[in-house]
Amino acid sequence: MTNEIYAPRRVSRTQHLDVRGLAILLREWEGNEPPLLMLHGFLDASSTFQFLVDAMAQNRKVIAPDWRGHGGSGWAPQGYWLHDYLADLDTIVEAISPDQPIDIVGHSLGGNLVTIYAGIRPQRVRRLVSIDGFAMRDTSAQEAPTRIGKWLDSLKEMPKERVYANVAEMADRLMAANRRLPRDKALFLAQSLARPVNGHVAFAFDPKHRRPFPTLHRLDEWAACWEKVEAPALWIAAGDRFEKAPREGHGNFDWRLKHLRHGHGIEMPDTGHNVHHDAPQALAGLIEDFLAQ
Repeated sequence: MTNEIYAPRRVSRTQHLDVRGLAILLREWEGNEPPLLMLHGFLDASSTFQFLVDAMAQNRKVIAPDWRGHGGSGWAPQGYWLHDYLADLDTIVEAISPDQPIDIVGHSLGGNLVTIYAGIRPQRVRRLVSIDGFAMRDTSAQEAPTRIGKWLDSLKEMPKERVYANVAEMADRLMAANRRLPRDKALFLAQSLARPVNGHVAFAFDPKHRRPFPTLHRLDEWAACWEKVEAPALWIAAGDRFEKAPREGHGNFDWRLKHLRHGHGIEMPDTGHNVHHDAPQALAGLIEDFLAQ
């Protein structure tokens, strides 16, 4: 078994931005203006876009934040709410592109957020790409008592986090979760995501993210936001989608696309949820072609 680590073609640098009282890490790959904003998924970090950035043919500036409670960003003492991410995104967009609408690419949670944000702030988004943004399932009002009760119970103690002996063991965990991920890339991801914990390592996110949300996710409310999106939108679906993403009926791929007036979708075969890891070259081509229009 080799321990050779993936070597980035483009090297990033980081800085912190005060975003609503929290230090939010911004990762930048230097390049040509205008900047492209990339938004990572839940329990992930900005560094995981490295393979996609390296695969891009154009030398465009790319900026990617670590969401609050993720990667190198500050932790929120009271926990995390979906709308906090939207407020953070609004602040970041104003900071990096105050005068012009911006192109945004989001994966998973980031893909969900950019489609909502583009409907709330349509004047701030030029074009948007959502990569497998299907993680949130629809919920009903009848689920509220149970969800709130589970959340209250979770507040009684800090959620436990899984620790690993070393980065190599973390890489093994990543490869077990994604059969398409080669070891050199798994080691790069593990190294970039590792946080030291009492002589061991853990993934760099606040354990409070393990608490359940007390709020309901209503797709009809999200769809109302999607209908306000004025920017052209590309929604990319993995070939192997999350089980939470319905294949038929309310909430499926076609249903979501109908709510985007200027949206179209494409499914990428032989990819899992982390499309940007499984097929970075093909994905980069799709994104760059779309953004160039």
